[in-house]
Amino acid sequence: MSNILRDLPTLYDKAQGLQNVLISRATGGDSNDTDYVILRKTILESKFSTLVPDFVRHARDLNQFWQMIKYKYDSYAERRVYIYSEFQSLIEAIEFDKSGMSPAFEKSIEVINSSYIDNMWKKAIERKANDPEGAITLSRSLIESVCKHILDLEHVSYGKNADLSELYKSTSELLKMSASQYEANLIFRQILGGCSGIVNGLGLLRNNVGDAHGQGVINVQPKPRHAELSVNLAGSMSHFLLSSYEESYKGK
Repeated sequence: MSNILRDLPTLYDKAQGLQNVLISRATGGDSNDTDYVILRKTILESKFSTLVPDFVRHARDLNQFWQMIKYKYDSYAERRVYIYSEFQSLIEAIEFDKSGMSPAFEKSIEVINSSYIDNMWKKAIERKANDPEGAITLSRSLIESVCKHILDLEHVSYGKNADLSELYKSTSELLKMSASQYEANLIFRQILGGCSGIVNGLGLLRNNVGDAHGQGVINVQPKPRHAELSVNLAGSMSHFLLSSYEESYKGK
């Protein structure tokens, strides 16, 4: 029986493990088909399934993968580069999402600050031209990470599978930024309602883009301009949330 799930405890570890199994198979190394099947199933069942490389979706076992890769590239070096590049969006999205981080990485960013947001914002912007979908995913992960960080600091619980709209709702209520908390002030209610609409829209945009990969329900192909809008909105909202938290809770 394979112990791969025990040996690779986090989703980040599992994604790296899946990548390494494929590289090993493509370059003449030892590879375990059972491990591949288990890791593939785990990643495809995660919330990051839309970023799984197409060749992983189509190859149900390592033999099917081999029939593809052996004709696509002749050299081991080319195969490594190809697999690394195809996994980049998936692994970065998991890495930037707090729930999927390895313990070491999570500890290294215990404090999410303006520099962290700017760094993630920059990384997402760099992806907008060549990988609009990856940039959109990173933008959503950025807001999710900021919301979870704030909620964790104030010991506010949230569901393991809470989506972006749920996380933002809890965070905005904590920071007294919910439109429903300003019934008597029309202007603030409109502004804060607009903020909520932006965040919910980012979540819906990512979900709709994801549908284009799976069942073919919605044929959406994001363009760089869509990614730029998503990334800049996410960056601005993340800064706004963090500054609001620091103003309200600093020194308490």
